Amino acid sequence: MKKILSILLVLAVLSGALFAQGGMEVAKDDYHIGIVTGTVSQSEDDLRGAERMIEKYGSVSTGGKIQHVTYPDNFMDEAETTISVISGLADDPLMRAVIVNQAIPGTTEAFRRIKERRPDILLLAGEAHEDPSVIQSAADLAVNNDFVARGYLIIKTAHDLGLETFVHISFPRHMSYETLSRRAAIMRETCKEFGIKFVLETAPDPTSDVGVAGAQQYILEKVPAWVDKYGENTAYFCTNDAHTEPLLKQLLAYGGYFIEADLPSPLMGYPGALGLDLSAEAGDFSAIVKKVESAIVAKGGAGRFGTWAFSYGYTATAALTQHAINVVEGKSELLKLSDIMRAFGEFTPGAKWNGSAYTDVATGVRAKNHILIYQDTYMMGKGFMGTPEVVVPEKYFLVK
Repeated sequence: MKKILSILLVLAVLSGALFAQGGMEVAKDDYHIGIVTGTVSQSEDDLRGAERMIEKYGSVSTGGKIQHVTYPDNFMDEAETTISVISGLADDPLMRAVIVNQAIPGTTEAFRRIKERRPDILLLAGEAHEDPSVIQSAADLAVNNDFVARGYLIIKTAHDLGLETFVHISFPRHMSYETLSRRAAIMRETCKEFGIKFVLETAPDPTSDVGVAGAQQYILEKVPAWVDKYGENTAYFCTNDAHTEPLLKQLLAYGGYFIEADLPSPLMGYPGALGLDLSAEAGDFSAIVKKVESAIVAKGGAGRFGTWAFSYGYTATAALTQHAINVVEGKSELLKLSDIMRAFGEFTPGAKWNGSAYTDVATGVRAKNHILIYQDTYMMGKGFMGTPEVVVPEKYFLVK
């Protein structure tokens, strides 16, 4: 009888273990992922990436996995609203990861509030605006465009195209960000190396009282004078998405070059500047690039206008969400570079990427949870420039 009872006890334990494992599997599949982006007016590509993931995994409202919310356009003046929008996702008991792209100011505080209540939620920051040491303190993973390597590579591309002047357009708020100011400093130093004149121009901040419309009107009015002043053999670069469309429109009309946007994409500024309807090509970046390129060439812009063949904003939202899902389901490791690159590659077939861990310029220490990445530059009417194969001189990683 004792033997029988022992056997029954063992079977009961095993059955309980199996039941528990089965229950874990069910729970494992029953989870939600939160995505926070800007609106169409401020960062359309980021939002479209969220829509792609809703298309793939379904919206929470219809029984799917994805809960998408947007932060206010005037996020600098509505910090508490922004923080509440992000941290509010933790109210969902099924939430397993939150992705913010772009991770505008306030993201770190929102992440801290989430961690206080729900330390089980994975927190991923795409294109963080806050200083690296700040976002690294709260995010489980942060991914930025490689502002260090690109500071060198954009200028080298301008040099390879035979340009003589490089105009950097920004405003004080952006220049207070370590990532953007450090990239500008690298651009200046690279211009010295290649004998290119470096110029700083200031434009209104779209989050200020003038708004997006006022900031864009300023660019429309200033570009003709800039082209007259600096000549057509000049490349222009702006740090803000809202400035991109009017800049492209006027450079097409008056002359000048545009290597790539701050957050490169064939959708960044080009459709509006060219008057293109890309609704039929939505989501098909090969078709989008082909249509944009044809319009650029038709207007005499071949070899003068560049981008990344796949939108960075769109890809970052989609890829970070996919990476989070892969991690939640045990298919990837959160901080493994090859797993991160695999997620990005899923949404950019045929495009080459490069990247590395962020290195603190003061200490030389590489961050474990902060990755910098970039895609090959594509000059329309000319082709890929091969930037992922270029070795960036080590000295530029120390420029600040």
